[in-house]
Amino acid sequence: MTQGKLTGKKIAVLATDGFEQVELTRPVEALKAAGAEVEVVSPKSGSIQGFNHHDKGDRTPVDRTLSEASSDDYDGLVLPGGVINPDALRLEDEAVAFVRDFVDASKPIAAICHGPWTLIDAGGVEGRRVTSWPSLKSDLSNAGATWVDEEVVVDDGLVTSRNPDDLPAFCAKMVEEFCEGRHAG
Repeated sequence: MTQGKLTGKKIAVLATDGFEQVELTRPVEALKAAGAEVEVVSPKSGSIQGFNHHDKGDRTPVDRTLSEASSDDYDGLVLPGGVINPDALRLEDEAVAFVRDFVDASKPIAAICHGPWTLIDAGGVEGRRVTSWPSLKSDLSNAGATWVDEEVVVDDGLVTSRNPDDLPAFCAKMVEEFCEGRHAG
């Protein structure tokens, strides 16, 4: 990964309690290593609870609440997985609207594991080729996406992966897409 290729870019990581720890921390590390400024955005202030699959992990500080954030302030969006996190975000109108703003502005988005769930509600998967945790296959297909079982899928600025084992490929493609910036939508 080339140091500094994302210098001047600001990336939002949208998460809440129940995120998969490594699916937030590894992308944040990769983005910062590439020079990006990264902010964890959440519906709640303070900190959010991470998980290592079924077990509680570390708490992560929230940099900005959704009510303080605007997609206009960011060049890209990361949606980590964990079952609880995206399911809770889907129920937050403000979170869905935040994601929809990235979709509508054709800004790059990277979603891993269960992260694409929130994209369904934001209208971000129809006509797109994606992957995810296998249990989302029907949900994504029913929302108009073409689901494939691949390590990482890139479709016009949308980067998706299946699980933590895919993080090296996911992070590399995420940085590449965020470097390129806007996509055609």
